[in-house]
Amino acid sequence: MNINVSGGLIIKLPIENYETPLLPIGETVEERIEISGIGLGLITDMPEIMITISALEIAPFKIRVAARILGPFVKIIGEYWNVGDSFNGYTIFSPMMSTSTFLINNSGEIVHTWESHYRPRISVYLLENGNILRTGDLIPNPVFAMAGGNGGNVEIIDWNGTVLWDFEYSTNLYCLHHDVEMLPNGNILMIAWEYKTASEAIDAGRNPNSVPMGQLWPDHIIEVKPTGQTSGDIVWEWHIWDHLIQDYDPGKNNYGVVEDHPELMDINYYVSGFADWTHTNAVDYNEEFEQIILSIHSISEFWIIDHSTTTEQAAGHTGGRSGKGGDILYRWGNPQTYREGGQSDQQLYGQHDAQWIEQVCPGGGNILVFNNGLMRPGGGYSSVEEIVPPVDENGNYSYTPGSAYEPEEPIWIYTAEDLFDFFAINLAGAQRLPNGNTVICNGPHGLFFEVTEEKEIVWEYINTIPNMIDNHVFKIEKYAPDYPGLANLFT
Repeated sequence: MNINVSGGLIIKLPIENYETPLLPIGETVEERIEISGIGLGLITDMPEIMITISALEIAPFKIRVAARILGPFVKIIGEYWNVGDSFNGYTIFSPMMSTSTFLINNSGEIVHTWESHYRPRISVYLLENGNILRTGDLIPNPVFAMAGGNGGNVEIIDWNGTVLWDFEYSTNLYCLHHDVEMLPNGNILMIAWEYKTASEAIDAGRNPNSVPMGQLWPDHIIEVKPTGQTSGDIVWEWHIWDHLIQDYDPGKNNYGVVEDHPELMDINYYVSGFADWTHTNAVDYNEEFEQIILSIHSISEFWIIDHSTTTEQAAGHTGGRSGKGGDILYRWGNPQTYREGGQSDQQLYGQHDAQWIEQVCPGGGNILVFNNGLMRPGGGYSSVEEIVPPVDENGNYSYTPGSAYEPEEPIWIYTAEDLFDFFAINLAGAQRLPNGNTVICNGPHGLFFEVTEEKEIVWEYINTIPNMIDNHVFKIEKYAPDYPGLANLFT
């Protein structure tokens, strides 16, 4: 066993090599490692202890341990390790309190870094050409500054750190937030709030007693085609404001029978003390069906909409491949939103990162979602869930009027063995990998880990940047070594 230490100040390691006789199968031995010095992860980098265990005819096994050290006192903060069943890949992430984006290998070593002028708001992706697509936090928006995930900026940065595109969409009437999605044509889907006055909300059928702050911020989606270094054309857009229903006031717009129209959103569902009504926190695209999935955090469900429409059709109820315009094609997680169930029928609780599983992965075409478990009956715990949507080969979703959308339950669920050991109150994400494993980001704790289909943890990493107090990460993405965007890493 070989031990090395990095970071900290004046770290003393009396013994760097330990030898242990080969053990019979099933037996264990404990070795005590002595270390001392100063390293709290505040002024200096967090100390990291690399332990490499090797034996004849056995592949070396490495463990990286992050620890705070003060004199002879050592507090372990986290362990980074991987075993043979983990997916060999590279993970990208942007700590929320840092302007840097990092790429790490399975050993937890940082192999590449990108710098920005902005902290993330709050996702980042490595593109096939080696550039990164990254959201950014501008100077606080005068209207939307207090909302979680507010940003207003999207950047494209090349492998060498040159900013190729720096786009802003932020005024007192709208602001980008949370997530983006690169489309096959090079355009980018973005999530944004739009400002509605109290009178606009009431005219649309909102209960006048349910207009917090005297305003409402419904979400909309824009598709932007980059044109210059800081410019872009909005070539398509969709607004939930065009797809509302209400049964509160027959004298106002959108009046109808809510339970008869699951393709529309009840403007009076979900009332809080804040104007951020739907709080969409994820967007993903299905090229085969030309559809978009949206994670609607505040109402604990995700929606699928048609992207094959024109902008004019997206504002209506006809057109596109579905023939339904911009109406909701499918929704899942909380049938109370369309009056087809009670609290016992709710399945999602403040979820994040709803996405289609890529076709090259086991479960391809199914939907994976991180179910945060916020306000879950029985206590707060998180789960990662895979569902099989009721969709045919043409992208049409089956629905029986008078019932909740199927399926009745997920096909696969990951939870901790002790449920309450795994809880992300906000942030988080999950991704299915080509070998069938699922990589998970427990965002508030800066903890990344990978589990097998049998739910065994085979890889773990804890972010320590900028420190262990502010180490939050919104989501992560893991890429195979042969992913085209990693080509520069090996040249």
